[in-house]
Order: sequence, then structure tokens, then C-alpha cells
Amino acid sequence: MSDIRSKITFIVSAALYLFFNLRLGADAGTTLTATGWQILQTAPYVAGVTYIIIALLQSMAGGKKLPWDRRLRLFFAIGIMAGLVFGIYEYGGVDVTGGK
Repeated sequence: MSDIRSKITFIVSAALYLFFNLRLGADAGTTLTATGWQILQTAPYVAGVTYIIIALLQSMAGGKKLPWDRRLRLFFAIGIMAGLVFGIYEYGGVDVTGGK
């Protein structure tokens, strides 16, 4: 991440990850709690899929390691897709809280 453009796109990727996992509540505390819970629910799956993709990419590259920023960009991209799918599922009327 040497040039300014790559730093900006990295920050934008992180911001989009947070935006797609944002869950709105009645107040700021509820929003932070719901967003944190959303990230905690999806992060293990996203990390697992990212790990598999990184392992495949490294094996195809002959064992050459991916830089840390590329690994995080993959995590953010997969996390954005997971947040979008889970958000559509959640806002589609399915109760994910376990209430009646």
C-alpha cells in the first residue's frame, strides 16, 4: 500500500463493509449494538471463506504469500456480500431475533 490511491480505496472498502453491515435502531446505542451483533454473526463465516480463497490463490501462485492489504480487501468484499444477503434476508420479514 505505497501510493495514496490504494490507501483511499482500502479505506473506502472498509467503510463499505461497515455500511453494508449497518443495522439501524431507534437510537445510537441500539444501532451500535445491532451492527456489532451483525458483524459478530457473519465474521466467522466471512473469515472462513476468505481463508479458503486465500489458500487457493496462494497455491495457484506457487506458494507466494498475499500481502495483508489484499487479504483484508478480500475479507471486506466477501463481508459486503454477506452483509447484503443477510440484510435482505433480515429486512424481508424473517425474524432473526428468535421472538414470536
